[in-house]
Amino acid sequence: MPSQKITFPGHSGDMLAARLDTPDGPLRACAIFAHCFTCSKDIAAARQISGHLAAQGIAVLRFDFTGLGHSDGEFGNTDFSSNIEDLVAAAAFLEAEHGAPQLLIGHSLGGAAVIRAATRLPLVRAVATIGAPADPAHVTNNFGAALDKIRDQGAAEVSLGGRNFTIRKAFLDDISGHDIAEALGNFGKRALLVLHAPLDAVVGIENAAEIFLAAKHPKSFVTLDTADHLVSQQADATYAAEVISTWSRRYLALAPCPVPEDAPEGVVRVREADAAGFLQDIIINARHELRADEPKDFGGTDLGPSPYQLVSAGLGACTSMTMRMYARRKKMPLEHVVVDVTHNKQHADEAEKSGGKVDVFRREIRMEGDLSAEDRAKLMEIADKCPVHKTLHQSAEIVSVEMGGA
Repeated sequence: MPSQKITFPGHSGDMLAARLDTPDGPLRACAIFAHCFTCSKDIAAARQISGHLAAQGIAVLRFDFTGLGHSDGEFGNTDFSSNIEDLVAAAAFLEAEHGAPQLLIGHSLGGAAVIRAATRLPLVRAVATIGAPADPAHVTNNFGAALDKIRDQGAAEVSLGGRNFTIRKAFLDDISGHDIAEALGNFGKRALLVLHAPLDAVVGIENAAEIFLAAKHPKSFVTLDTADHLVSQQADATYAAEVISTWSRRYLALAPCPVPEDAPEGVVRVREADAAGFLQDIIINARHELRADEPKDFGGTDLGPSPYQLVSAGLGACTSMTMRMYARRKKMPLEHVVVDVTHNKQHADEAEKSGGKVDVFRREIRMEGDLSAEDRAKLMEIADKCPVHKTLHQSAEIVSVEMGGA
């Protein structure tokens, strides 16, 4: 998916550095990602989540808050309120250029910021937080012994993530005046998704509980299991992206995926979702969505079935449907069908010697019901007449075996 470097004016007029991750295909909706305190738009979690949403047709604007990353301005002159104003400015820029954001995603303190900003953005339909504090002032726990110095002397340098930042007393005064519970009470019909890792050592899981309890429905909570606070592992970031993408589709007003006018019924469109791996997004008739991937042993991320597994699924589904259609027409007492399909390849030389084929699909078919031996034999015969079987049989061998009742 294309990722464009852009800039736009923040709350104070300073130019903010941003990335806009856009879909390869049609734009269906827009979103904003807000990074954690003193982080940047380029952390792994932000890149992974934004890229995944872009693959689903959702453009994501991720930017550096004033004074951070590649953005202009002095961090020491910013506070939590200015972060919210930067988010409002980002929303205005995105609306003017591509469309108003319907989804806000915030990581850590960025999560608290998007909750506050959402109440000022009427077109936002959904908010997702990742490891967010229930009280923005929670961030002051990172200041350690410098906290008293900031209060007494008005400012102090604080080391955060290996970098030194000047924190002023005005920052402390500002951040203590924001009530997240109050903002959640004014959420209206906006949906909220709370993602949090139980073992988060920076922002404890109790914060997720407070946010969830303060919010009104619709609201959801999903655990990030063993993820760290920065969601630095690719598998954890991918999982968070999958959850946000699937959850948000229920609440966003997504533009439909257009099907070419000259395309026949049954168009299956496959789009690459991860150029670094093998993950594919599959859209069928602009209504059904699924994914294909390869196992991790083959360089994939195992986020979907492999192509041959999809072929096997097609054979199994067609077999079961064809048997059901015949049993229904003949009024056979077939109660239930289970089809297990496996695929293997045999060496071309061995296939030639045996008169077989390189690809071998094995079907194990279980039928339940008060069926006679004649009924079972006929249904097994019908299984070989399913359309997918006929297609595959031209170049592959299909072995069918009736198994005992499931």
